Amino acid sequence: MPISPMDEYLAHQTTETFDRVFTSDRNFYDRYYFNLHASSDELFLVTGMGQYPNLEVTDAFVTVSHGAKQYTVRASRELGGDRLDTSVGPFRVEVLEGLRRLRVVCESTEWDVAFDLEWVGTVDALEEPVTLTRRGARVHMHTSRYAQVGTWEGTLTVAGQTYEVTPDRWKGARDHSWGVRPVGEAEAPGIRIKDMAGGEYGFFHAWMPMQFDDFMIKVMVDEDAEGNRLVEEAVKIYNSGDSRPAEQLGRAELAMEYLPGTREMARADVTLDPPGASPIHVVNTPLRTVYLKAGSGYVYDGTWGHGVYQGPLKVEGLVHDVGAPTERLDLAMLNETLCRFDLDTGEVGYGMHENMLIGTHHPTGFHSPDALAP
Repeated sequence: MPISPMDEYLAHQTTETFDRVFTSDRNFYDRYYFNLHASSDELFLVTGMGQYPNLEVTDAFVTVSHGAKQYTVRASRELGGDRLDTSVGPFRVEVLEGLRRLRVVCESTEWDVAFDLEWVGTVDALEEPVTLTRRGARVHMHTSRYAQVGTWEGTLTVAGQTYEVTPDRWKGARDHSWGVRPVGEAEAPGIRIKDMAGGEYGFFHAWMPMQFDDFMIKVMVDEDAEGNRLVEEAVKIYNSGDSRPAEQLGRAELAMEYLPGTREMARADVTLDPPGASPIHVVNTPLRTVYLKAGSGYVYDGTWGHGVYQGPLKVEGLVHDVGAPTERLDLAMLNETLCRFDLDTGEVGYGMHENMLIGTHHPTGFHSPDALAP
């Protein structure tokens, strides 16, 4: 393969050129994620872009919950050799200042979403614990990620309505993750079919970058069917320029309530137990949810998924009705739930409680794969 503009940088990690990654695993990926809200239930936007070097694909999407609908624009193209080219159809991401400022654009198309927005991080980027899980002998996930909360400025148009986005109230979170996780077309399970048929599988996931005026509280919990922790993190990060160090907040305990007949969160109570200090209690009240199964690519629908080859270039738009729980039943799987966060010390924040519950999870009362909340 040829050299590319990235090879000009003094940053090589292997003997290969930058268009080749350290592993030939088809599931290697590198992805940006962003969300945006107005510190209210007005709307909630999620956008992202990923590269899949061993599948030779790059794709991007935006999906917005607005009114009783969710509007999605998505694009995919062949990756090519230049990994510095972070554009896909109408989308592009520009790094203005590493780990601090980025520009994210979706040019106007025939569909219902367009934006030109600049992100500024209000806390330093937080590196998360590395995730490593195996299924049998094979690595299922081996990922690194950093996360950050911040503010937005620019313009956003959705469903014919244009918003002037200003940093006083338009906020959100972002992450950048890379490594190995399932992407592209589904693989044949092979011998893993034995575990899938005979074993009990469950996965509970919660990812919460809580943004307050002066700090972020970041909570992450992954558990198996029995409630055994696979990954956990709870930390308080003060805004950039504040010299106070990060504070570890101990084990996070989550008490989840779900909407009847669904697996959608109705409320969450989070208790943190910082060493040497009094417990911290947070009430998470949902305001609006983006359902990532509704066309974003995070969940493969047989046609579109992250890293799935769509040809040299493909751009399309979708609209989903999400006003009623019955309309959302097939979409509510990986849910980006915008919440108001109320601390027991009086502070109020906003942000996302990403939540997913697949299969069985005994601690929350889902004792079978098809169980729904009473």
